Amino acid sequence: MRVAVVGFGQTPFRTKRKDKTHPELAFEAINAALDHAGLEMKDVEAVAYGCMDPFDGIYCPERWDATAAGLEKPIMKISTGGTTGMTTALAAYEHVASGLFDLVMAVCVQRVGECVDAQPVLNTAVDPIYERHSGLGAIHVASFQATAYMAKYGATEEDLAWVSVKDHKNALKNPYAHIKMDVSVEGVLKSRVVCSPLKLLECCPRSDGAAAVIFASEDVARKIRDNPAWVVAETTISDSYYLGDRPSFAEWDSLAIAGRRLFKAAGIEPDEIDVAELYSPFTIQEILELEALGFAKKGEGKNFAREGVTFVDGDFPTNPSGGVLCTNPIGATGLVRFGEAALQVMNEAKNQVDGAEVALAHAWGGTLQFHTLALLSSRR
Repeated sequence: MRVAVVGFGQTPFRTKRKDKTHPELAFEAINAALDHAGLEMKDVEAVAYGCMDPFDGIYCPERWDATAAGLEKPIMKISTGGTTGMTTALAAYEHVASGLFDLVMAVCVQRVGECVDAQPVLNTAVDPIYERHSGLGAIHVASFQATAYMAKYGATEEDLAWVSVKDHKNALKNPYAHIKMDVSVEGVLKSRVVCSPLKLLECCPRSDGAAAVIFASEDVARKIRDNPAWVVAETTISDSYYLGDRPSFAEWDSLAIAGRRLFKAAGIEPDEIDVAELYSPFTIQEILELEALGFAKKGEGKNFAREGVTFVDGDFPTNPSGGVLCTNPIGATGLVRFGEAALQVMNEAKNQVDGAEVALAHAWGGTLQFHTLALLSSRR
C-alpha cells in the first residue's frame, strides 16, 4: 500500500525547555502536526512513540505522555539509540503500509536537559567487556573517524570546519533550531578542542524538544492534502557491536550497504536525489555519509562544503534545516530529519531547496553501527 506523510510538527528546541513538562512537549508537537494536516486527534488511529528514557530520568515516559498528551490510542514504544526517531517513523509507516490502519502518528519526545551529562549514558552503547571502561562516548568514536579519514585522504581541519559553517548558516533560517549563530571557518578552528581533532563548533548540542509526523494511506492522503510526501523506500542495517571488528573508521561500510539497498528498492540512483537530511552530529560524519551513500567519491566528500556543493544553492543541498549539528533532541533527532525531508518535497520547508522532488532522510545510532534510511518524493 502506498503511504504518504500528511503532517509534520516540531517544537522549538533549547538546552532546557523549563517552560514545558514532558507531556506538554509531546502535546505541542502533536498539535503542530495535526494543524499542519488539518486533522484532529480523534482522526489518528494509532501511535508509534519514541524516547530514550535514560536521558530524561523517567521510566517509561510514554505512560505519562499517553494520558496527559492525549495519546490514548493503540501505542508502540520504540527505543533504538540515536536511530530512535527514524525507527519510530518507520514503525508508524509500516502500520499503515500493512493495511492495519489508515492514519498513524509517530511522536518522539526528549528532555536531555534532565541529564547531568549525556556522555555516560552514551557510554552504555559501547561494548561492556573490552571498551566501556575506557569511557568512550559518541564524541570519541567521531574523533576516531576524523583521525582515520584525515590520515587516509588528507583532509584538513579547515575542510571539516566548512561543514560547520554551512550548517550554522542554514540553522539561522530555521525558527525551531537550537543553535543559531553565524560562524566563520576561523571561528570554528579557534573554538576549544573537545576531542581532537574535533572542536566545540564541530560538535552537536543536546536539546530538549519533540516532533511528530502523521502517515496516511494513499486514499486518505489524497483527501487530506494535494502535496503529500510519498514514502518511496526505507531500510535499516546493523553492524558489529564491538568497535574493534570494524575494518576502518575512514569509511562507513554498513551505511554504504544500506544505501545500495535503499536505492535498489526505490529504483533510483543517488544523482536523482535533490536534498538530504543526514544525521551528522559531528562535522566529519557528514563527509563520511556523503561518500558512503554515493553522493561523493571516496576521499572527495571533504571538498563538498568548501566548494559550496552542499549549501542550499549548491548541486547537492545537505541539511538545509541546520541539521544535528545545530539541534539534537537525541531520541527525536531522527524524526526531525524525516519531517524536514518531507517538508522539502512538500515545498514547505523554512529553508526550501528550489525544485526539490526527492529527499533522503538518515539516522545512525549506537557506536556507529545502526543506520535507518528513507526516501520521500513529491511524485506518486
